[in-house]
Amino acid sequence: MASSLSRAATLQLSSFVHGESSLLLFSNSSSNLFLGTFLPPSPSGGGNGLHSPNRLLVVSKKRSGLEEAMRIRRERELKPSTTPKRRAPLRRARVSQRLPVPDHIPKPPYLSSNLLPEISTEFQIPGDEGIAHMRAACELAARVLDQAGTLVRPSVTTNEIDKAVHQMIIDAGAYPSPLGYGGFPKSVCTSVNECMCHGIPDSRQLQDGDIINIDVTVYLNGYHGDTSKTFLCGNVDQATKRLVKVTEECLERGIAACKDGALFRKIGKKISEHADKFGYGVVERFVGHGVGTVFHSEPLIFHVRNDGPGFMVEGQTFTIEPILTLGSTDCITWEDNWTTLTADGSPAAQFEHTILITKTGAEILTKH
Repeated sequence: MASSLSRAATLQLSSFVHGESSLLLFSNSSSNLFLGTFLPPSPSGGGNGLHSPNRLLVVSKKRSGLEEAMRIRRERELKPSTTPKRRAPLRRARVSQRLPVPDHIPKPPYLSSNLLPEISTEFQIPGDEGIAHMRAACELAARVLDQAGTLVRPSVTTNEIDKAVHQMIIDAGAYPSPLGYGGFPKSVCTSVNECMCHGIPDSRQLQDGDIINIDVTVYLNGYHGDTSKTFLCGNVDQATKRLVKVTEECLERGIAACKDGALFRKIGKKISEHADKFGYGVVERFVGHGVGTVFHSEPLIFHVRNDGPGFMVEGQTFTIEPILTLGSTDCITWEDNWTTLTADGSPAAQFEHTILITKTGAEILTKH
């Protein structure tokens, strides 16, 4: 019995039954099942030790081949896959011309240059009137993102998603913030599979099993609202589904760390702690940022553990937007200077919200 117990893979204690504690021992052997139960102490004390209250009776039952086959099949069905489905690597497809914006729609100041604007050092604290405008811009961004998500299915191109997003935004009297920002040629970012972020919509058709992050920012009444979400396309493998789920949970945990007076570095700590539980990488290169009348400003929100200084202030608005990977967090950027992929081709997922710091927590402005 000692040999069988040393090979036992699982030990599970049940509740007391008629004053006796029972246990179940499964061996690593594919054909034997060991059943054990604690025997009650003998009323006659003493003896040679066989009457000890710790006696254990073990019975071995031989499994039939059919029983064993069914057991293995059930285990495989219940155990989620940890290996993502192999996909063809992303390739640059045809990028169409940028879409026009009606003259009457107010445009952000950075359109005067194709150079990438510097990160503003000014923190965004909009004030009461500004917060009302921020809420309107963020609500529109969230609504557009939800509508864009309904378009995600096999055979749809990311260019078609861009056209739909563009039309929804200008129909609302707003400007699509990415369009022309540092020369970006489209109205939305669409990042598929191993693309970490800043994917440029093109003629590639979505495939069954893809994931796609859609990043929507709108400029309305002089304020930007910024949000993104990773959507599943068709039948996505369990490993990638879990990555997407955990990435959203990381965003939620980062937001939960926010309130007036809290340190910015708590955000990265909470995100990293949760990602570590699943063995996922958290991308350091891309950060959250202040947002308001300026598209990108300080504070820079690091999603990894860091020793950065600074604390949050009531009335402040910024984004949190972690990117998690199934493999390496190293990245490569295409010649377009925007599209950034995981260096090893592993899937990446991202979620983003714009939040407003309050005295006791954070209000998610892009929640729809």
